[in-house]
Amino acid sequence: MGDAKVIPFDPHGNGHGGRRAPGSGAVPGQRGGASGGPAGEPTDPEGPRAESAEQTEQAEQTGSGGFDQALARAADFVRRRLTGEYEVDDFGYDPELTDEVLLALLRPIYERYFRVEVRGLEHVPDSGGALIVANHSGTLPWDGLMLQVAVRDQHPADRHLRLLAADLVFRLPVISELARKAGHTLACGEDALELLKRGELVGVMPEGFKGIGKPFSERYKLQRFGRGGFVATALRARVPIVPCSIVGAEEIHPMIGNSRTLARLLGLPYFPLTPTFPWLGALGAVPLPTKWTIQFGEPIDTGDQPPEAAEDPMLMFQLTDQVRETIQHTLYELLVSRRSVFF
Repeated sequence: MGDAKVIPFDPHGNGHGGRRAPGSGAVPGQRGGASGGPAGEPTDPEGPRAESAEQTEQAEQTGSGGFDQALARAADFVRRRLTGEYEVDDFGYDPELTDEVLLALLRPIYERYFRVEVRGLEHVPDSGGALIVANHSGTLPWDGLMLQVAVRDQHPADRHLRLLAADLVFRLPVISELARKAGHTLACGEDALELLKRGELVGVMPEGFKGIGKPFSERYKLQRFGRGGFVATALRARVPIVPCSIVGAEEIHPMIGNSRTLARLLGLPYFPLTPTFPWLGALGAVPLPTKWTIQFGEPIDTGDQPPEAAEDPMLMFQLTDQVRETIQHTLYELLVSRRSVFF
């Protein structure tokens, strides 16, 4: 198998790959029927029937052609994988694999299982760097994956989201490689700053394991946002901070207990006990089909701050608290307005 070519990062390359394109086939126009002929001229009684047969034949040909095109596209994708004729950036991001495979697998979950509703995408810039800061919950990190699909599929500029992940993610076999291929990197200031300077959208969930592993009794109560490192990174890159609130993830794996003994043995930050896991084995790890809402808030501009602002602890504390309060307030608003956890 050939090796992929590593290329310098291109901040303008979108690499649509497997994105679903709008329908390009036009509906055949109507022709004159029994009442459509000029006055005094007899109409053709076979006209509508002939037209219907023609439309059916065209539809069959279009369907066959669409299948053939999809098959050829899949074969070409496999060929490029085998020969190494595909590109990755210096972080390991593989846009073609992400669009053609990874996001394609997540889209049915996003659209049909969690039925995600996205609001406020106009607050996410069409170009240039920006830091999206979201709450974190759900025992397993489905929220980060759904956020990635939401930005890629719903944003008018078809932007990619590069998530910052904990070091545990990059210690897991298979998962670490897939995370790199999907464009994610270690949650450290250097990597985040580099991506932001290259004009990328970067996503961070400052609650970390404190948020994703909190008990169900504390759902939608934001945990501490660390020391404000994400704010310092945004200030250094001079990019806007976009608060993001996610409702629905808290209930997918209701965590009613935590086995600290098993967590220590397995080297995990927590070992969740839910109504279904570990009692039902692997089946207990299937998330509940809750209804999700993802809402992006108004961006907080950092471009007017002086270069030394990233070293001001008071300013970082104020901005961190502002982002946290914005997300928390929006969560409460979304919870009050939703009809049900599942509908």
